[in-house]
Amino acid sequence: MTDPIETAKKLRRPGLLVRAARLGATEYDRAKELRHLIPGVSVPNPNKAIELLLDQEQELETIRTLGDASYSVMRHVRVMIALMAEVRLARRVIETPR
Repeated sequence: MTDPIETAKKLRRPGLLVRAARLGATEYDRAKELRHLIPGVSVPNPNKAIELLLDQEQELETIRTLGDASYSVMRHVRVMIALMAEVRLARRVIETPR
């Protein structure tokens, strides 16, 4: 099984998208954003959230690169914000001594 954190770290996206997501990540509200981005699922652990967000991000990236008119830059930024914040949270969980 692929490590979701490593997969997320290897993403290569346009600089403007990444910068917007970094700025937005400072105001990330986990419960609120995950409820909107992953409807019907209670707030998952960070690794599960990363997996679900990676699926959405890949779909958005495909739509973006195809030049499809249904592409939503705003949604892509929101997914990237959540993805970055969840990776940070997962790293903290791993690094926290028990």
